[in-house]
Amino acid sequence: MKGGVKLWAVCLCLATATATIVMVQAEDPYFHHVWNVTYGTASPLGVPQQVILINGQFPGPNLNSTSNNNIIVNVFNNLDEPFLLTWNGIQHRKNSWQAGTAGTMCPIPPGTNFTYHFQPKDQIGSYFYYPTTAMHRAAGAFGGLRVNSRLLIPVPYADPEDDYTVLINDWYTKTHTQLKNFLDSGRTIGRPDGILINGKAGKGDGSDQPLFTLKQGKTYRIRICNVGLKASLNFRIQNHKMKLVEMEGSHVLQNDYDSLDVHVGQCFGVTLTANQEPKDYYMVASTRFLKNALTTTGLLRYEGGKGLASSQLPAAPVGWAWSLNQFRSFRWNLTASAARPNPQGSYHYGKINITRTIKLVNTQGKVDSKLRYALNGVSHIDPETPLKLAEYFGVTDKVFKYDSISDNPTSDQIKNIKIEPNVLNITQPREEVEPGTWTPEKRKNYNLLDAVSRHTIQVYPKCWAAILLTFDNCGMWNIRSENSERRYLGQQLYASVLSPEKSLRDEYNMPESSLQCGLVKDKPKINPYAGA
Repeated sequence: MKGGVKLWAVCLCLATATATIVMVQAEDPYFHHVWNVTYGTASPLGVPQQVILINGQFPGPNLNSTSNNNIIVNVFNNLDEPFLLTWNGIQHRKNSWQAGTAGTMCPIPPGTNFTYHFQPKDQIGSYFYYPTTAMHRAAGAFGGLRVNSRLLIPVPYADPEDDYTVLINDWYTKTHTQLKNFLDSGRTIGRPDGILINGKAGKGDGSDQPLFTLKQGKTYRIRICNVGLKASLNFRIQNHKMKLVEMEGSHVLQNDYDSLDVHVGQCFGVTLTANQEPKDYYMVASTRFLKNALTTTGLLRYEGGKGLASSQLPAAPVGWAWSLNQFRSFRWNLTASAARPNPQGSYHYGKINITRTIKLVNTQGKVDSKLRYALNGVSHIDPETPLKLAEYFGVTDKVFKYDSISDNPTSDQIKNIKIEPNVLNITQPREEVEPGTWTPEKRKNYNLLDAVSRHTIQVYPKCWAAILLTFDNCGMWNIRSENSERRYLGQQLYASVLSPEKSLRDEYNMPESSLQCGLVKDKPKINPYAGA
């Protein structure tokens, strides 16, 4: 689930950026950013190609914030096609208007701008942003997003010497337009051409410049995010262990790992102590679950160190069973403070009564001889009028139908793929992963105590994942495959969480600055919660 609802695993599978703080009494501080989105040329894999830059940067700038800050990002679209950014994992309390998906917002037309305004509330941790329009993510415009703790709230580790963001991803030498054309014609985009760390592929011959510098004996916070299109990646650092302290906004039990499997869309926060011989060391990222693995490196350098990094890279794990077992070792830290001044474990998710069970089955097939991906037999397509706007302006019947999928689909429903908007109607996750096929009896094995609250969950081949979603945040929220090929070809849906009382207590009104398009382009803005 992206944006509005956290999930728990109960088992299994032309200007530079500017920031200004305006302090207003009795109000949280405001941070203002101006981002210019342009095309540029870069050679991540040694071949010059078109990329998408933000303020001339590839990857884009890090967005640094603190819980409850008001983040203002004025995005100027200098591309030749519409553009949107999403803030991956940010919950946007009562405010799906800022979610940055095609179901909630009109894209920013070429040559215009739009100002996002959101608050990262109650979410101390590591995230990233990326474009959701077309296949723009394949060209860049992604970057790190940090939510730091307010001084009032302690974190379960000492302040680090420094805080680094490591963005790892698969990469294609074909342009985002070429990849989109492949998908539109019914073809797959195939396997990637290489792997990047912070937008670069290491040469590994001693000529690489260090991405980060370490001081002997100091401890650093490193945020590792897989911002790629398809590939799960394993990340490791020569001769160093990583202590996992946080994932996607939740503090976890602190275990040491030689390497971490980071699946597409996921972020891990680790601490790293510079306790080895002062010299150079490689960070290594390599693909998982591909027949022929792709690998790249990025350089860490100790201050004053002498000596090149060893050419002997640490080996990657093999097989998905290793990855599944590592996943099972992740546990919520029940005694650590949450974003509010109370322990994470004070929220007893295992005692929540289940009111609805939805079985989602992912499939692929051909429709009119073209490749499509589906959930419960429906392959989602974004209508010209965003779903949220259709709902807000009362033209839902002209744009989409609620609940076009069954909560417990039959084999025929799964097999026969339909292309249409896929929207669940919800009137006002913890994770589990196991091999085999899910049945209600599997609930007996759920972890109802300390599964990690996060916004992504991987599902391994021939496995299932059970997630608990508490729909306590009104709005239109996107549930999607983070595999960009599958998302683009329909493997996503939206959950419409409606306010039964139509109250501003539950959901904000449509902002005056919101763009309008499709059937509601010229409609005057309304206030459905007037007087509520």
